[in-house]
Amino acid sequence: MKSATPILRHLTGLVERDLDDKMVFVAGPRQCGKTTLARQVLAGRDGAYFDWDVPAHRRALHNAALPATAGLWVFDELHKMRTWQRWLKGVYDAHAPEHAILVTGSGHLDAYRRGGDSLQGRYLLHRLHPFTLRELCGKPPRDPADVIAEIESMEGSGPTGAAEHLEALLRLGGFPEPLLSGSDRRAARWRLGYGTRLVRGDVRDLEAIRDLDRLELLYDRLPDCVGSVLSINALREDLEVAFETVRSWISVFERSYAVYRVPPFGAPRIKAVKKEQKLYFWDWARVEAEPARLENLVLSHLLRLVHFLEDELGEKAELRYFRDTVGHEVDAVVLRKRRPWIAVEVKLDDRPLDAGLRYLLERVRLPYAFQVSLRGTVDRRLPDVGGARIRQVPIARFLSRLP
Repeated sequence: MKSATPILRHLTGLVERDLDDKMVFVAGPRQCGKTTLARQVLAGRDGAYFDWDVPAHRRALHNAALPATAGLWVFDELHKMRTWQRWLKGVYDAHAPEHAILVTGSGHLDAYRRGGDSLQGRYLLHRLHPFTLRELCGKPPRDPADVIAEIESMEGSGPTGAAEHLEALLRLGGFPEPLLSGSDRRAARWRLGYGTRLVRGDVRDLEAIRDLDRLELLYDRLPDCVGSVLSINALREDLEVAFETVRSWISVFERSYAVYRVPPFGAPRIKAVKKEQKLYFWDWARVEAEPARLENLVLSHLLRLVHFLEDELGEKAELRYFRDTVGHEVDAVVLRKRRPWIAVEVKLDDRPLDAGLRYLLERVRLPYAFQVSLRGTVDRRLPDVGGARIRQVPIARFLSRLP
């Protein structure tokens, strides 16, 4: 897939709006478009850009040499500064509201608390994801209430070109460079170096880990775990390290926006598992097996939905999966305000209603459920089960409704 003109990131307008209120943090994986977004915001304002990874910029920040005439200050990768929270609090308290402040980073900006005062109440957080199908289809962002209504109704035809964009996302991933190259070869070359840059760049700068070789081996091993319950013990045996070491390293990858984990959903009365988590990549194209890669792509879009509900509505939302002790399983359950809202089962082709999905709906009150398929063409309402409205729908049409 090649694009002659820049694709509008849906966060751009939301960030511009929130800058008039507080500081804005934009967090997300490395090379997912945060710098491009920041420069798009700067283009409409009189501002200055500072990248902590650039020595000259780093010296300017240490010396607090910030241009007084700039209405917007952008600080990129600032969380790599040892006392960045204390430093940023001082800058904000001294210069707001005369100067708007945008902070971007490829780590969880609220996870690296290296001392200093809390910034609580001084910023609004947005999380930038790889490209979503809605962005590629050129569907403009809408009010959260409208997005929720679109998902619940699932009415109307899908946008033009959605199937082709979905094929590109599944094949090349959602990160800008490999996706927009339109080339499998270039995407493979980019992906080959990404793990090394992540481990020996971001992780080395932020974490006290010496055994980077084994850490890189773990990163290369994790794609095989996608789609199955994560077994840290099996990974420990493969790498010949301690259980706690593997668990700690996976947490490092989470903080660096390389992977995310999805916990189980369900009460003991339906014999749901309690602790077994699943793991997925932000770069789903790293997963070779098509069923697992497709599941990862859909779960990543649902995670974007969860973050949209939290960052835009301030509404508690969670992404879970269902599995019971006898093997019934549903790929995703999205919770809003701690209550199950939608369940999603992912298939390659059109199939009758999945037995695991039916099992869950008969035992848990869920208002909406979807069985989505990659190559299927069926788009219809199925008979309700347990009061849930069930829709069988192609994945392209389903994902184009998500933010």
